[in-house]
Amino acid sequence: MTNINWMSEVEKRKDSLIKDTRELLHIKSLLDEEHAVPDAPLGKGVKEALDFMLNLGEKDGFTPKNVGNVAGHLEFGEGKELLGILCHVDVVPEGDGWSSDPYGAEIREGKIFARGALDDKGPTMAAYYAMKIVKELELPLKKRVRMIIGTDEESNWRCVSHYFEQEEMPTLGFAPDADFPIINAEKGIADFDMVQKKMLQGESNAKVDVLNFVSGKRYNMVPDYAKATLFVKDNQLETIQEFKEFVKNFELESGCHVENGELILEVRGISAHGMEPKNGKNAGVYLAEFLSKQNLDENAIHYFQFVSRYFFNDSRGLNLGVAYSDDISGELTLNVGILSYTKETGGRLGMTCRYPVTNKMDATKEKLDDLLVKEGFAIENFSDSKPHHVDEKEFLIQTLKKVYEEQTGEKAELLSIGGGTYARSLKSGVAFGPLFPGRPDIAHQKDEYMNIEDLLKATAIYAQAIYELAQGE
Repeated sequence: MTNINWMSEVEKRKDSLIKDTRELLHIKSLLDEEHAVPDAPLGKGVKEALDFMLNLGEKDGFTPKNVGNVAGHLEFGEGKELLGILCHVDVVPEGDGWSSDPYGAEIREGKIFARGALDDKGPTMAAYYAMKIVKELELPLKKRVRMIIGTDEESNWRCVSHYFEQEEMPTLGFAPDADFPIINAEKGIADFDMVQKKMLQGESNAKVDVLNFVSGKRYNMVPDYAKATLFVKDNQLETIQEFKEFVKNFELESGCHVENGELILEVRGISAHGMEPKNGKNAGVYLAEFLSKQNLDENAIHYFQFVSRYFFNDSRGLNLGVAYSDDISGELTLNVGILSYTKETGGRLGMTCRYPVTNKMDATKEKLDDLLVKEGFAIENFSDSKPHHVDEKEFLIQTLKKVYEEQTGEKAELLSIGGGTYARSLKSGVAFGPLFPGRPDIAHQKDEYMNIEDLLKATAIYAQAIYELAQGE
C-alpha cells in the first residue's frame, strides 16, 4: 500500500483545500487581550480561528478537543505513541502598505495573499489536509496522529504552555512553520526590556526637547515606523533641514510637519522578522540616530546616544560585547523591536536576542547587566526559551529526509534558524516546511502570500511524512 501517489491525492482535494485555506485566512486572528472574554481569553479573533479548525476537524471525523479556549487538537488513529503536528492560527498585526485586503485572501498570479498565508494558516491547512488524506485512505498506523493548534505563538506561547500542562507530550513531531528541507536546530530566544534608570532632574538649556518618541509593536518584528514629537526652542527650520538631509542620506521615507508649535518627525523603514534584523530597516533606530546628534537635554541625549552607540548598524551585539557564533546555528542577533521615550518617564527598548545553540545565555546576560549598570540602564521583563537541537541520526530526521528527497528529488539539507517554532516544545521535534528553498520569506511582511503550487506540494510531503512517521518504529 506504500506506493501511493500522494500528489494525485492532493490534486483530488485541491478545490476544497484552497476554499478552506481562504476561509481560515479571512479570520482576523490577532491577539486582543483588551477585549478578552472568559471563553476567549486571548481575544475573539484567535478563538474564532481555533473554533474554525476544531469544527472543520469534527465534520471530517477527527476527534476534536478544546483546551482552555487557548489551544486545541484534532486526533485520529490508534496506538500508544503520539505523533504531534504543531500549528498555530494567530497572526502578527497586518501593518501598512498592502496592495489588497490583508484578510481578503485574494488570489493572483497563482498566489494567495493574506496575513498568515505563510505563517502559519496556509501550512496549518496543508498539514490538516495531509492528515485528512491519510485518514481517508484508511492506511494502517501504529501511532495516534494529533494536530495541536495554538493561538498565541506570535507572542507569549501561553497556548502551548497551558496545553502541555493538561495534555500528553507527543513522542515525536514536526511544526509546519518555517523552511524546507528540515530545521533541526533553533536558536535560543531571550526577550527583555532595557530601561533607562538614571534620570536627572532640573532645568536644561537644550535647544530641542523630545516630548515623545515611539516605534514598534513587537519584540520579534523590525519596526517599520517611528515618530518623534519635539519642541524646538529656536530655528525650527534648521532642525527640519538637518532631518531632511539625514533621511535622504539613508534613503528613508519620512514626513515632518508642525502641529500646535510642535515639530513632528516620522520615519518609515522596512519591517521583517526580528530573527534577522538585516532583512529590514529599523525606523526606530534610524530616528534615534538622528536625535542622538541634536542638542537635547541630558536625559534625552543619554537615551538616544545609548541607542545609537549599541544598535545603529549593529545587530550582532558587537558593541555590547556579546557577539557569538557557532557552526550549528550561526550568529547571535539582537533586534530592537520596541522603542519609546518620554520627557517624564525616560526611555526603554524592547529586545529579542536570538542566540546560538552552544551559547550560554546566563553568561551573556551577566555581561549585559554589568555594561548596563555603567550606562544607567537595567534589564526588566527577561524571558528565555532555550535553544533546541535534534540529532541527525534520530528516526524523525531520517524519515523526513527520505520523504523530502522522494517528493522533491532534492537533497534534504539540515538547517538552523533564529526563529522559534512550536517544534522546540518537543524533545524530538523539528520544523519542517512550508517555505521551499529559493522562495522569499515574506512572513511578517506586507503582501504576505503562499504559492498555491507550494501549498499543494507541501500537503503531499506532509501526507507521506505523517504516514511514514506514524507507521514506523
